[in-house]
Amino acid sequence: MDLFLTAILLGIVEGVTEFIPVSSTGHLILATELFGYDAATWKVFNVVIQLGAILAVVVQYWRTFWAVGMGLLRRDPVSIRFVANLLVAFLPAVVLGLAFKKYIDVLLGSPHVVAWALIVGGIGILVIERMAKPGPYVGLGQLPMRQALGVGVLQCLAMIPGVSRSGATIMGALAMGIDRRTAAEFSFFLAIPTMLGASTLELWSNRAELMAGTGPVGWSQIAVGFVVAFVVALAVIKAFIAYVSRSGFAPFAWYRIVAGALALVFLGR
Repeated sequence: MDLFLTAILLGIVEGVTEFIPVSSTGHLILATELFGYDAATWKVFNVVIQLGAILAVVVQYWRTFWAVGMGLLRRDPVSIRFVANLLVAFLPAVVLGLAFKKYIDVLLGSPHVVAWALIVGGIGILVIERMAKPGPYVGLGQLPMRQALGVGVLQCLAMIPGVSRSGATIMGALAMGIDRRTAAEFSFFLAIPTMLGASTLELWSNRAELMAGTGPVGWSQIAVGFVVAFVVALAVIKAFIAYVSRSGFAPFAWYRIVAGALALVFLGR
């Protein structure tokens, strides 16, 4: 398949799956396997195009970020807590990501890990949906810091491909009594520093290959995937918030279980 067509298709996969609890990284790994490419070859591409989806969050919630920025200048307690909660939630991923990067890189090349993680994660979502008792909408700037830290710790589960960063953070938040909308928005906001950090680390680690243009996937393919992921994610974010506020997460859980089972069948051929 043409490299640019592959970049477009992977950009669509990233944009659709980054913010719903089905694991964008897992789907990208399975997609490259389906297209006949080595997932490790596209690893840098898969990480970096996530920045396109993250940019969609910034655009979609620019009023929120503007209000927080203005609030910081006024020393508004809610704005200060908003930023503090993000930093506290981001910290566990920094520590564990740096400590276990070598092992994480190995897992990123394993579609079998993805398939099993999709199934187990789907079952986990069904259990939490049934047992969780979310409270009223309060917003990130009003959450206790201990809850923010708890969400950050649970985000680290997504270092296993197929678990889903958004799934781990959203369902973890629900389990702690945070309402669906706040849980989803917290996951969106937390994605910004988390994915910026992951992408920066990948770019730095592979800087020589990228600058020399010797790798099979270059800057032009990354740029195409970035733009496609941004446009698709922009459409998905608003629809996702509206849907889960009404209907919950069970359909995503069943999708995960079916997708994981089908992946195991495909990989076992």
